[in-house]
Amino acid sequence: MLKRLHHPTTARSLKSMAMLLLACAALIFPAHPAEAARVKDIVTFEGIRDNILLGYGLVVGLNGTGDKLQNNAFTEQSLIAFLERQGVNTRGTDLKTRNVAAVTITATLPGFARAGSKIDVSVSAMGDSKSLLGGTLLATPLYGADGEVYAVAQGALAVGGFEASGDSGTSVTKGVPTSAVISNGGIVEREIDFELNAMPAIKLALRNPDLSTAAELADAINMNIGPGTASMVDPATISVLIPPSYEGEVAMLLADLEKLEVDTDQPARIVIDEASGTIVMGENVRIDRVAVAQGNLVVRVEETPQVSQPGPFAPEGAETVVVPRTNISVDENSDAKMAVLEPGATLRELVNGLNSLGVGPRDMITILQTIKAAGALQADIETR
Repeated sequence: MLKRLHHPTTARSLKSMAMLLLACAALIFPAHPAEAARVKDIVTFEGIRDNILLGYGLVVGLNGTGDKLQNNAFTEQSLIAFLERQGVNTRGTDLKTRNVAAVTITATLPGFARAGSKIDVSVSAMGDSKSLLGGTLLATPLYGADGEVYAVAQGALAVGGFEASGDSGTSVTKGVPTSAVISNGGIVEREIDFELNAMPAIKLALRNPDLSTAAELADAINMNIGPGTASMVDPATISVLIPPSYEGEVAMLLADLEKLEVDTDQPARIVIDEASGTIVMGENVRIDRVAVAQGNLVVRVEETPQVSQPGPFAPEGAETVVVPRTNISVDENSDAKMAVLEPGATLRELVNGLNSLGVGPRDMITILQTIKAAGALQADIETR
């Protein structure tokens, strides 16, 4: 029968041993910093990519909202060609149907998609069709960039918008009724040949090229897979040799690589969207000592004309006249403030300082560009 130990010396020894084990675990398995990112989230692997497919077809079953054939010759020619393939001769016939629309079909073929697998397709009207609601896409081949057919699309359309109109010309439109999707509407017919496991080396492409991040990634691979496995080719590319232990199992190597975590870095950059007034600043933006004041001279001119009418006993010939009244005021923004940013001010300090001045996004864009012109902003400004 086992007995529980109550000796104080034994308890202290167990506690000391537990603390020692925790300390050793912290050394062997250090905690990852908060900014660490998985390799699968920051790179793309060579050979694993999507392919664009494109097709042209007909949508039928529309409730009078299709193309006007007299205005869209391509729709009429496509309809005639379709009917002839079905054994119906319509040459010389004046077709007047409004239940057909010519459309383009786009889809994305995932990497390593196998024959028989299904993909989503997007359908968009080409002519003057008002709505694709209730339509069905006829069987349409989808072509790749090489001109080969890789999938066939067909099915009922799912339209997210609608349009309604009355006899007076008033109409209501929600969303885009001339665009639709077909979930699993495409069937893959041809596979793209690519032997991933036969590659002697692979390349990883950083989504955000950066020298520091590329160096960190190469070091992480060499530390976990083996010395000399990875080398940095340029800020966007890491070359990885296939180790003997992974020969013929490149897919397994990629599975192990994408789970690694790497400390990412980013350049000091400010992106400004002039159209919407949006400003995005990276955390590495730094400001030298600079004083910022925001304020403009505003002159307001208000016209409040008054009407002067003759009194009840006014002499004959008196007329009603308009008397001008002008009020001019000058606002020099006497309550405007000046903010001083110390050397090495961080992004948070910069934003807080500008907000304390009551600066809006539009004025902040001008202030940032002016600080950059003064040489006190240690970051690149990108305007879109």
